[in-house]
Amino acid sequence: MFGDLVPYLAPTVVLLLIIGSAIKILPEYERGVVFFLGRFQGVKGPGLIIVIPGIQQMVRVDLRMITLDVPSQDVISKDNVTVRVNAVLYFRVVDPERAIIRVEDYMAATSQLAQTTLRSVLGKHDLDEMLSERDKLNADIQEIIDAQTEEWGIKVANVEIKHVDLNESMIRAIARQAEAERERRAKVIHAEGELQASRKLVEAANVMSSNSGAMQLRYLQTLADMSSNNTSTIVFPLPLDMMKSFLKPGGGTGASAPDESESP
Repeated sequence: MFGDLVPYLAPTVVLLLIIGSAIKILPEYERGVVFFLGRFQGVKGPGLIIVIPGIQQMVRVDLRMITLDVPSQDVISKDNVTVRVNAVLYFRVVDPERAIIRVEDYMAATSQLAQTTLRSVLGKHDLDEMLSERDKLNADIQEIIDAQTEEWGIKVANVEIKHVDLNESMIRAIARQAEAERERRAKVIHAEGELQASRKLVEAANVMSSNSGAMQLRYLQTLADMSSNNTSTIVFPLPLDMMKSFLKPGGGTGASAPDESESP
């Protein structure tokens, strides 16, 4: 009886192999671009699909967000400074048909486009802008790449500049510039403080000159401050008002001298 089944064994195995190769299971994040005798037939998936071997061909396309590392690029800035810049690109396929038919390898094409766009955009800006305005540069690069990859059915979600590498001489120059800027700010703050202090001193002098009592209070306060210091030398200031009587011609005290011609 087994001998009667031998002629059918080989065709059965071949049929099972054909059926096994025709059954494709696509997960939720994948789609299959199916071609019938070389012509585009449609996009299928997810789930179970049947692809006839030899007649139909299927290309899998991942719809998840793809992280693409852009290699380091030598960029000459607008102010003629050479830097090495690398970035990371986030994109996903939104149209599997165009991603397979319109471009040979959308991964390689997107990577090359990101490299050239990175050099082109950063070359239009100064070094200070590269270091301080990364958000604006990221937005500009993302907008340019997204506009060109739209034809390929690709949506660029974000572009981030990771590193801007400088040579040692440029790092030292930036450090000197930062130090000079800090010194300039310190001098400006010190000058502003001196200006404010001088204005307050002028106001205080005007108040004291208009009120003799304020001058006396200041004099007494100065004496109190001097007495609290542990020093062997004491400078005793006298107001000029107290010395006027001693500075009169003849050294008199202000009282009239008795008349010698007057008899006792």
